[in-house]
Amino acid sequence: MIRTATVTVTAAAVLALVGAAPAPAAGSVAAANDPVTVQLTVTGPAGTVFSDEVTTTGHTVSPLTGGAQLCDGTNGGANPEPGATPTAALDDAAQQNGFTWDGVWYTSFDDYLVTQIDGITQTADEFWLISVNGTATPVGGCQYLVSDGDEVAFTWTEID
Repeated sequence: MIRTATVTVTAAAVLALVGAAPAPAAGSVAAANDPVTVQLTVTGPAGTVFSDEVTTTGHTVSPLTGGAQLCDGTNGGANPEPGATPTAALDDAAQQNGFTWDGVWYTSFDDYLVTQIDGITQTADEFWLISVNGTATPVGGCQYLVSDGDEVAFTWTEID
């Protein structure tokens, strides 16, 4: 029971830090929700879970148990126009390739904290880090808009 509380507090702390940063510049992404193709890589503690191109748009995503929510970059007022996001790309890849993902929806952030991919669940000491083009996203995975050709990664990461 204590471990669960620690994970929840850690998850909230990560979202608080992520939610405080500015969103990417609007001019750096595709026009209002045009499909984009990104290179998506999911790396777990034992190696690569998934690595391939994914064509995606911003859309309602459906985690294993977290409840379906809109995930199109307009979340939390991050961007004025909808578009493709890292979490939408993960959702499309999971549906098309037979693995699952799950997350906790935080209404106050209008975003998910991804807590599980392909059965690998965050702990008090590890979590799924989202990065685009090698840099951790400054906002949540439903708030960050991605462009055609971006390299999106969900990486199993130890909390320092």
